[in-house]
Amino acid sequence: MFGVSVKQVEDRLVIRWQFSKIEIPFAQITSVTLDDTYGGCEPSAIRIGPVNGTTERILIRTTQQSYILFTNSLNLYPAIKTLLAHSAS
Repeated sequence: MFGVSVKQVEDRLVIRWQFSKIEIPFAQITSVTLDDTYGGCEPSAIRIGPVNGTTERILIRTTQQSYILFTNSLNLYPAIKTLLAHSAS
């Protein structure tokens, strides 16, 4: 699998890309937005996914770190928002 994948495992958001696995507790996520800049608006953010040739950039801000997901999947952003909504209830 070459693309970025996201799923929920217990109370964490798990992001996988190639051999990387990042787990973010839902309680630490402060916002999830689309980023319309080419390389991402936050220079210190951890970049996940292939930067070149992607159409979507999803910015996940947490209390400690920011992450930018580079993907071509139009469904990834709504899926993350849905996971966050379900974890809050």
